[in-house]
Parts: sequence; C-alpha cells; structure tokens
Amino acid sequence: MSLASLKTWLTDGLSSPDTWRADTRPTRSDFDLNPGALRWVEGPLKPAAVLIPVLATRDGASVLLTRRADSLARHTGQIAFPGGRLDTGETAVEAALREAREEVDLDPGLVQVLGLSDPYETGTGYLVTPVVGWIESEPVLTASPDEVAEIFRTPWDFLMDPANHSRDHLESTDGVRRWFWAMTWQERYIWGATAGIIRGLRARLYGDEADVADAVAEDAA
Repeated sequence: MSLASLKTWLTDGLSSPDTWRADTRPTRSDFDLNPGALRWVEGPLKPAAVLIPVLATRDGASVLLTRRADSLARHTGQIAFPGGRLDTGETAVEAALREAREEVDLDPGLVQVLGLSDPYETGTGYLVTPVVGWIESEPVLTASPDEVAEIFRTPWDFLMDPANHSRDHLESTDGVRRWFWAMTWQERYIWGATAGIIRGLRARLYGDEADVADAVAEDAA
C-alpha cells in the first residue's frame, strides 16, 4: 500500500475527533483476554489519550514509540506511545499533542490528526483515546530525560501483521494468569496496553482475524 493510500485508509477507517466524548465507553481493554477478571481499580475511569504518530518517509510508514524512563515510579522501562492523563478542559487530541510535545518535543504543527481509534480501558483505571497523527516532515525529537529513555520507530507493516502478535502472560503469586497481547520488534518487547491499542487499531482498520474467546480458550488449554 502506498503512503497516499494508507493515509486515505486511515482517514476513512478512524472516527472523527469531533465525535470524542470524555465519558464514552471503552471498546477494548486489558480485560479482553481475561474474561471474568475483577477490575483492579474502583471508581470511574480517568480520561487519557495517546498519540500514535505515523511517520511517512521515503523508507515507508513507521510508528513512533518510546521506552519509558527507568526512574519513573510506574511502568518503568515499558514501551509506550506519547500520552497521558487529560488536563481539565482538554480534548483527547489536545492532550495527545501536548504530551508528545512534553515527552519527545514533537512539534504539534508537524502532526496532521487523521482521527481516533477505539477507546481502551487499562487495568490501572484509565480510559485511553488513541489519536492517530500523520507526519510527513522529518521531526527533530528530544526525549524528556524524566519521562523517556529512548525514542524509536517500528515499521507500520510489522505492527499491523497479526503474525507478529502473540499472547503472553504474567502469573501472580497465587497462580492466576494475566493474559495480554505482545509483539517484539528487534530487542524491544511491546506488550500490555500499548500492544492492545495496536491490536485494536489493526482490527479496526483491517478486521479481526480471530475471535477473542477462541484465543482465550486456546491459551487456557
């Protein structure tokens, strides 16, 4: 698929930013592979947003990702999109662009927002809106040392290929398994909510090739 075709495909397949609401219900979640699991956090979900920056360059389409700083109190060293909790009065688009500026110094003027992917509930109690942005000018990026240890790119085709998606798990001390989606690009292990959001974007754009319930049954066997 050419870059022009991909851009059109994304624009047609995503929701308009004008449809965003802070109180929308999640379409996908950390619990999709764990049916029946209790929510880990009580109370209403906290609105958040991430930017999925699609870089359109002569080498083809790639997606900007970060590795979180080792000094952070939570999610240390995990792979993530730029993003975070919404400030009061912010929309998802505004928050995603602000966080990208704060984390990797991405100029919002370089980002053409194409639309929104499916809202995603995390196990930590956030309702995350993925904002897909298109970038044609090569950005000059600088990682915020307090938040980001590394900035890297992963080919779009790799992330969208279900052959690269696997189901992995963590096991608690009482023997309960928590399942999640994962994908490994080179030495980087993309998992949890980030992988779930990528998986959700892939399903929205191209269709979901397997029923989640069947996947769960297969893993539980």
